[in-house]
Amino acid sequence: MAKVTVPDHGTFEVAEGTKLTLALEDNGVQILHRCGGNAKCTTCRVEVVDGEFGDLTEIEQEAFKKKGVEDNLRLSCQVRVNGDCEVKPAMTVESSGLDAGPRPAE
Repeated sequence: MAKVTVPDHGTFEVAEGTKLTLALEDNGVQILHRCGGNAKCTTCRVEVVDGEFGDLTEIEQEAFKKKGVEDNLRLSCQVRVNGDCEVKPAMTVESSGLDAGPRPAE
């Protein structure tokens, strides 16, 4: 099990290999994922405060290039928890007033 810390939401344990966006959502963090986890909208992006998710995937690189997103962010729908980490969601239901969107696939 890995520990995921989210400021203002606490720390919770998730099974390693869990898609980050699902780990957040399943533990009460209402992160947006407006495109359903298809790396099209970038609303599920998180700032990685601590931990490692490997290199940006090609899908992330393309999405960030199109949207002009900063380098220190990751798409939570495209990475899996592989160890302890701390992340800050960029957009949540509470901060945006938007519906989260369709749940991403496992």
